[in-house]
Amino acid sequence: MKELKETVRQARKSDGLTLYLPVERIHGVIIPASFIASEPIDAPAGNGSEDPLNDLAHDAEGASRRELDGTVAVRTLQKLPPAPDNGVDMPSWRVQYIVPIPNSLPPKWLTFSFSALIAVDMGIEFTETLVDLFDAVMTTFRWSYA
Repeated sequence: MKELKETVRQARKSDGLTLYLPVERIHGVIIPASFIASEPIDAPAGNGSEDPLNDLAHDAEGASRRELDGTVAVRTLQKLPPAPDNGVDMPSWRVQYIVPIPNSLPPKWLTFSFSALIAVDMGIEFTETLVDLFDAVMTTFRWSYA
């Protein structure tokens, strides 16, 4: 419950637009993961490059370029240690997809973040499977215009 409340606090603090949390038990277990879609943010200026997305892919930990519905995005993977001062007693993995909104002026990006706690009784393989599932979900991303 402590981790759940901290996740909600962090989502609010990071301009979360939509927060998805599994709250029902599956085979007796609540999946220790969350998925947040953030409000569009202004794209930062490049650091000497014309493409700030390239800079991010080059500089960020565990970064790779991906494509989401015809738009180049950056995917990052961070393996985070426990943060007892923030109420998180277990290590976690965070995956983020940062994608520019096509034709937005000024340029804006969306961020999709997935976090999964590495619960002692579940093992690293379970966390890897959750990350794979999130990656699979992101392959279904499509732009929709009103």
